[in-house]
Amino acid sequence: MNIVVAQSGGPTCAINASLLGVFREAMKIQEIDAIFGSINGIEGVIDDRLIDLKTMFRTDNDMELLRQTPSTVLGSCRYKLPESDKDDTAYKKIVQCFVRRQIGAFFYIGGNDSMDTVMKLSAYVAEKGIDVKIIGIPKTIDNDLCITDHTPGFGSAAKYVAVTMQEIIRDSAVYSIPSVTIVEVMGRHAGWLTASSAILHANNQAAPHLIYVPERSMTLEHFFDDLRCQMAKHQAVVVAVSEGIKVKEADTQQYQSGITDNFGHKYLSGIGKFLEQAVRKEFGCKVRSIELNVMQRCSSHISSATDIREAEEIGAAGVRCALSGETGKVMVFRRIRNEPYTIIIEPAPAESIANREKYLPSAFINETGNNITEEAYSYFMPLIQGEPNIIMKNGIPEHFLIRDDILR
Repeated sequence: MNIVVAQSGGPTCAINASLLGVFREAMKIQEIDAIFGSINGIEGVIDDRLIDLKTMFRTDNDMELLRQTPSTVLGSCRYKLPESDKDDTAYKKIVQCFVRRQIGAFFYIGGNDSMDTVMKLSAYVAEKGIDVKIIGIPKTIDNDLCITDHTPGFGSAAKYVAVTMQEIIRDSAVYSIPSVTIVEVMGRHAGWLTASSAILHANNQAAPHLIYVPERSMTLEHFFDDLRCQMAKHQAVVVAVSEGIKVKEADTQQYQSGITDNFGHKYLSGIGKFLEQAVRKEFGCKVRSIELNVMQRCSSHISSATDIREAEEIGAAGVRCALSGETGKVMVFRRIRNEPYTIIIEPAPAESIANREKYLPSAFINETGNNITEEAYSYFMPLIQGEPNIIMKNGIPEHFLIRDDILR
């Protein structure tokens, strides 16, 4: 049989490592002949735009470069499959592609929206009696997939946030005048990534002095009181905020575009600038806001070796899962212990993960809702450990790139 693998959703540092895991594991299995990659996620399967990955990844050097390359080398999409009982046009095209290419297994690397595709497609082929195994392989820097302990891509993004925050702290501390620096971090409904900035506290650093996550709402009055308390102790106050936090007095239309994607998710960002203006008006001090934005997704130069290794391992586990006869499953991590850090990889039903979100535990947030507790440190620490050996060219990391004419 042949197999096909696709990537979907937002880029990460580790998504290509999962692609490599699928490829390398499939290369070991005699029953698998062609290994196809779908251009731009499920859209590539619908349009039958598949490429032979064996012609792309020819050497060990190719594969090493693929592992260290951020973002989706095959391209991505945010395509939402409709309900098949209302419109099965796309499903029929997918099945036609599967039959034409003699596909026996499909691997979809993505977040909770991508697992919606895994759930719907596996149900459809099962209903039609089509023997194609459908397996989801998780990824998202947001770390908000249910059941799995964590997601590939999160550890590297968390490491980037903590390192960048540390550098911002050093920058903000050089002047003798009072200042407030507000750092906006990605996180729609779940504050995992913003909370990871608290890793610095475990290194005996006081900053970030305040951390706000979407799991707790806040008021400007509360925020100002928190700032006054910290400004009485620190010349330069640094604040980490999730892009999705809710300020009760604020109308989000003041700082958000209101535009949504195909899954109904609003494009966020802007809360940092809103708070900057509010602080300037209230305190009249030096204040700036910094939006980390997309940089935290593809910061492979400061990636976590643990994250990259686990991403490759979970991709390989997905292949073994399909070959064992499983379908409609998503591969997940289950943590056995923190010290020594031990995880196992196992399958979970896609319907238990698709379109659901995992939030930061209440135990990780302090009582006043303005910082992260020490209990979180043992969760975050293992995920950011180690640094990959990066292949460099002319002083910068080298990336594996598929030619533009193939991607178009």
